[in-house]
Amino acid sequence: MKLFYKIINTNNVSSLWFLLFFFFLSHCTEVPKKQKEQSSSTVTLAPNRYNVAFLIMDGTYNTELTAPYDIFQHTIFRKNIKPMNVFTVANTHEPITTFEGMRLLPDFNYRQDTLPHIDILVIPSAEHHLDTDLDDTDMIDFVKKAAEQASFVTSHCDGAFVLAQAGLLDGKVATTFPGDIDTMRQKFPHLDIREQVFFVHDGKYITSSGGAKSFEAALYLTEYLYGTAIAKSLAKGLVIDWNLDKIPYLLINK
Repeated sequence: MKLFYKIINTNNVSSLWFLLFFFFLSHCTEVPKKQKEQSSSTVTLAPNRYNVAFLIMDGTYNTELTAPYDIFQHTIFRKNIKPMNVFTVANTHEPITTFEGMRLLPDFNYRQDTLPHIDILVIPSAEHHLDTDLDDTDMIDFVKKAAEQASFVTSHCDGAFVLAQAGLLDGKVATTFPGDIDTMRQKFPHLDIREQVFFVHDGKYITSSGGAKSFEAALYLTEYLYGTAIAKSLAKGLVIDWNLDKIPYLLINK
């Protein structure tokens, strides 16, 4: 301040301009701090619908995500039913990258956001559902809490490993990706894991073999909720020949 006062009082114009230039330059070249991650969701959900949450993370497989997402989202185009709000949840608001390389922006961050009531929880398979994802206590805790309030919990392919790790399949019958059935039996020897079926419905849990059969498990739930005509209509829109009587599945307990 003394220097600035002296410059003004001595009419040292050149020095004054130099001082102002230096002040401006120092502020303009300052490295901006990294913006904080968005702390809340801006997604608006329509009322009087089933809220369907899809758990996503890096390494999620496209088919196990998009197959049930397509089926459930298309319910909004059917009349005289209670349709579904579909949305994604993750441990971040930053984009996640699927196993196949598709980048997705999560709708909700289960670590930060106040989540809507979840009626149906969908757990697609992800690359590390057989190993490191099972050590993610935040994710497992979220699944436990969401499953407690949900009317239905569905897994596709190795998403069943997450349900098993959370203790949600204890006393239930389940299935998973055919190539990982032996691994699941070894990792969770107390569970009843079935094979040669597309999906198993036991209580609120519907576990599927995954892959393209994720469509069948999703269509089954729509038939359960809305009836055969709606399920066939949804299937027709995706060029799927749907007939539950021809599908190998197990109904253990409604």
